[in-house]
Amino acid sequence: MTSHEWGRVDEDGTVFVRTADGERAVGSYPAGTPQEALAFFTERYDGLAFEVELTEKRVTGGVVGPDEAAAAVARVRGQVAGANAVGDLDGLLARLDALGAVIATQREAKRAEKAKAQEEARAGKEEIVVSAEQIAAGTDWRHGANRLRDLLEKWKALPRLDRPTDDALWKRFSGARTAYTKARKAHFAEQDSKREGSRAVKERLAAEAESLADSTDWGPTSGRYRDLMRDWKAAGPAPRDVDEALWRRFRGAQDQFFGARDAANRAQDEEFGANAVVKEGILREAEALVPVTDLDAAKRALRDLADRWDEAGKVPRDRMKELEGRFRAVETAIRGAEDQQWSRSDPEKSARAGDMVSKLESAITALEADQEQARAAGDGRRVERIEADLASRRAFLEAARRASADFS
Repeated sequence: MTSHEWGRVDEDGTVFVRTADGERAVGSYPAGTPQEALAFFTERYDGLAFEVELTEKRVTGGVVGPDEAAAAVARVRGQVAGANAVGDLDGLLARLDALGAVIATQREAKRAEKAKAQEEARAGKEEIVVSAEQIAAGTDWRHGANRLRDLLEKWKALPRLDRPTDDALWKRFSGARTAYTKARKAHFAEQDSKREGSRAVKERLAAEAESLADSTDWGPTSGRYRDLMRDWKAAGPAPRDVDEALWRRFRGAQDQFFGARDAANRAQDEEFGANAVVKEGILREAEALVPVTDLDAAKRALRDLADRWDEAGKVPRDRMKELEGRFRAVETAIRGAEDQQWSRSDPEKSARAGDMVSKLESAITALEADQEQARAAGDGRRVERIEADLASRRAFLEAARRASADFS
């Protein structure tokens, strides 16, 4: 008999393996010696050990999922249990059984990972739905459709949830997209209707502008063009294919009229240039009257200058404000001098000033008499009090006399 740590070969060539349950025959090798028989069945064990080691690496390394790992362990365990091989078969089974705890841990981690992914997907889809509902409630017709398409792509990239939750969120998302699309179509239909109305208004405005292009009634026609421009802006946009053409007609008529008006004004300004030279000479004479030293002479001179000013006629438009302003300044200065003279000679004011002087003089005389009586009585305190009052009234009297003198 030939023995081995995990098995033996008896006299008739039968090979046995030792396990925790006792010995078990695994076969025979009649073609060779007992040593060769043991080597043959030991090699079978080595193949099983290699398979177990490979399974351990795949399971502990997370190469396969928990379900696939469990199936692989069961398959290899089936090969090891009752295997016709010589070796530590119980040890291999123990190693395979130990992988059960690893797989259980992986399965729990997988469940937690899946739950987390589901929660993140639910939160992501709820965020998408809220964004879609906000877009549907707004009026961003230009960018809203693109934003909803982007949200749809984000939705597709997220995993499905449990059916009731997923269906409820999709119903809200789809409803928001439908509501936005419907409102957007209604908006653009309304815009198209308004543009058609604007086309009719602008065609009428362009026609009227063209009818006024040859007018030489510069003032009223300029005002009418301003009104037409206001109405044009208020009309809003016409359909894009006609709006630019209508604007060219309208603006062309405007340019024709205002170009003719500007040319006429330039010709008129050249004609009025000589009048400006005359008025500059008049202004030099008028400005020499200020400051006013002889009011009556200044008033006579101004009346003559005003007549000559009117006879000189119109001046270029760009000089009107300057020249008129200078002449009005002289008129204002002479009127101011006249008002000042009247203020000084006002009889009512003069009488009031004279009455004030008389009252102050009487009051001062009475106080001086009281002061003499106080001195005679030796009342020094009263003398001082009256002296302070006299000083104040004398100052008032001096001011009143100067005011009265201004009216004399």
